[in-house]
Amino acid sequence: MALKQKAAKLLVDCLVSQGVEVIFCLPGAKIDLVFDALLDSPIRMILCRHEQNAGFMAAAYGRITGRPGVVLVTSGPGVGNLTTALLTATTEGDPVVAIGGNVPLNMKLKESHQSTDNLKLMAGVTKAQMEILAPENIPEMIMNAFRMAVLPRAGAVFMSLPQDVGAELTEIVAPAPPPSSLFGAAPTVVIRQAAALLNQAKRPILFLGMEASRPENTQALRDLLKIHPFPVISTYQAAGALSKDLLHLFAGRVGLFRNQPGDQLLDSADVVLMVGFNAVEYDPEAWNGAQDKIILHLDYQPADIHLAYQPKCEILGDIAANIVALAPHITVNQSHSFVAPGVMLQPGHRNMPIHPRTFIHALESIFDQNMTITCDIGSHYIWLARYLLCFEPHRLLFSNGQQTLGVALPWAMATTLARPGEKVISISGDGGFLFSAAELETAVREKMDCVHIVWVDGYYDMVREQQLIKYKRDSAVKLGYVDIVKFAESFGAIGYRINSAAELLPTLKKALAQTGPVLIEVPIDYQDNPTLFESVNMALGG
Repeated sequence: MALKQKAAKLLVDCLVSQGVEVIFCLPGAKIDLVFDALLDSPIRMILCRHEQNAGFMAAAYGRITGRPGVVLVTSGPGVGNLTTALLTATTEGDPVVAIGGNVPLNMKLKESHQSTDNLKLMAGVTKAQMEILAPENIPEMIMNAFRMAVLPRAGAVFMSLPQDVGAELTEIVAPAPPPSSLFGAAPTVVIRQAAALLNQAKRPILFLGMEASRPENTQALRDLLKIHPFPVISTYQAAGALSKDLLHLFAGRVGLFRNQPGDQLLDSADVVLMVGFNAVEYDPEAWNGAQDKIILHLDYQPADIHLAYQPKCEILGDIAANIVALAPHITVNQSHSFVAPGVMLQPGHRNMPIHPRTFIHALESIFDQNMTITCDIGSHYIWLARYLLCFEPHRLLFSNGQQTLGVALPWAMATTLARPGEKVISISGDGGFLFSAAELETAVREKMDCVHIVWVDGYYDMVREQQLIKYKRDSAVKLGYVDIVKFAESFGAIGYRINSAAELLPTLKKALAQTGPVLIEVPIDYQDNPTLFESVNMALGG
């Protein structure tokens, strides 16, 4: 007979069995049995300063590794603070398993300290929610949670552990995890139907979405395009799906504001092969309002039907397998005229403040396949999403669904754990930076080698620009100044300030050579920002 152990210890053993190596966490009395059990496990605990940031870290860890990132928090506000992070992860396809404490079962229906209906709270922000009511349920619930988190479309799964259940004794032991779920190719009749529509097209294009950036799908796409050189556009989250030798096929990334070269190409297309696309990445109403395109939906799951997104054919199953199956049936003549407009940037013309083009030009000169760049939300997000080239998947990370402020620094910190020894840069505006800036203490304590750059202009600029377009004045967007160098030094980090364009590249190189976290303050010149937000009516005459 097996020795009895506490349910909290069984839960930790199940996490170890699932291959969990790191947990992002904040402790509390309702969940402290699990924290105590973790001390006797090989799992590394990263103590964070806020649950939301812990959730962001778990999501980035999941996006990069393909395995669920795990976040562990206490009851009440601990669970409540996870909602934004888990909503972001679920919207953007990042696998997360979140575990939250709760009051004892006999207190659930009473008013009590830190009592919350965890499952109801999480219902709107996760793929699935479950509460552990008996120790015997723990192994199967952990296995199901990890399976659901990674199954397309990946997202967050939440588990609630009442305090008294964690203390119960059990003889159950952690089982080995089940094999991974596999998808097959679509039926041959569907493959042939999709190929026939492509072959009959006059102006077919490939439109890559978030699932195109899974490494196995990226490779299949690259192999296809070397044989059948379709024009290609992508969403922001598909950054890096195309290799450098295919750049001549790329018309750029599209999203949010319909005024890019890729939008012009999309506007002229008659057949669009959507690969791993989620409508949250770029509203179909913005790019197919006339409902005049033949859409081929290639994904793991059926499309979310819009009036502007009604696929003529759905190629469902394993994306890579279906791309491989489709290739031999394609005979389309690629002689129709297409000249990739390119996205190469020249430096800005002013010395100070730094023009975004100058910054991106410098950053691009040091950005290679062994570096990861994480991007927050703001005007800098639009500049980087449109113009910073990337040739490997999940090396340039954006929040492209919820567009959540504050993700960049926590994402970068998680990346140092998911890709140890590699260079990591994160970028935010001076608004979004303070959403998660307290985690700088965590980065210092954990000796994380990452460089965070703050574009400083004194506004929530992305909001301001749109207000000015609509109302000719701005409202509640002016910020106070924070001395980034002093802020960094107060946490024991290194801080630099850019005082001229000539300092930019040398400072970036110096920062990357340092040990531990570094902050860089960059005064930014947003004089050309109105062009980022031009409507299609101004930009394309549509």
